[in-house]
Amino acid sequence: MTSQALTKTDFKFPGQKSVYHGKVRDVYNINDEYLVMVVSDRISAFDVVLPKGIPFKGQVLNQIAAKFLDATSDIVPNWKIATPDPNVTVGHFCEPFKVEMVIRGYLTGHAWREYKSGKRSLCGVSLPEGMRENERFPEPILTPTTKASEGHDEDISRDDIIGQGLVSREDYEMLEDFTRRVFARGTEIAAKMGLILVDTKYEFGKKDGKIFLIDEIHTPDSSRYFYAEGYEQRLANGEQQKQLSKEFVRQWLIQNGFQGKEGQSVPPMSDDFVNSVTDRYIELYENITGDQFAKSDTSAILQRIENNVNDFLHKR
Repeated sequence: MTSQALTKTDFKFPGQKSVYHGKVRDVYNINDEYLVMVVSDRISAFDVVLPKGIPFKGQVLNQIAAKFLDATSDIVPNWKIATPDPNVTVGHFCEPFKVEMVIRGYLTGHAWREYKSGKRSLCGVSLPEGMRENERFPEPILTPTTKASEGHDEDISRDDIIGQGLVSREDYEMLEDFTRRVFARGTEIAAKMGLILVDTKYEFGKKDGKIFLIDEIHTPDSSRYFYAEGYEQRLANGEQQKQLSKEFVRQWLIQNGFQGKEGQSVPPMSDDFVNSVTDRYIELYENITGDQFAKSDTSAILQRIENNVNDFLHKR
């Protein structure tokens, strides 16, 4: 049985008002009441969607997010109602806040690049002197970004979010509290799996005056994980940490001369490379969740999804 990658959807569900096609997710609005989020097998890097899909990637991301939404629902209500298909989550239609809550436990990635350039403040948060790349912060820091409808998200401080009226002070204080508590839970779960949850982002929305955690959480596309084993030794030696994220795809592209810059083209993706990425995503799933991954039947994946979602909506 050949594995079909899900790269494009164009469903017409009962009660459908609109559809949003993102880089990876296709989100169907059902009567402003439900959202049907189909997690495709598309893969993006450097803000470019690569020409080939990665079989089972969507299932991996959808099932990790579902597991972590369930594992944090006692902290903050979330949008998930059900996962009627391995690639689909159906949830409450919420009005999203115009900021993304980014929380960082370690000095890495964007924060490290800013720090290395001499900055000692990020999103209004003061950073200690003398830190090394990938070193743990004394306390996790919140570095929110604006949610750009086009282009890149921009760093923003707590004072500016409240001052510009993007989020009310009362709501923002709740978002901060939920962010810290969900990150603490994710950190505990990761530690049991021999992993370090390094940084992540959360999105929140409102429905009937109540705050909900929305979208995906703690997936390798929205979060960075390090392996705990050897972390201290690598830090002491100034070596790169062993990561559990899609960083390996970016590295492959860089090695093949692509960083999303003008005039560059995506290198050809051989079947062997695509299959190796599938294997890495399944490895990520099993490491993060501790569960064995069960490949779904992808022989008629569009029909399967359509049938499963229609059955679910019919019963509501």
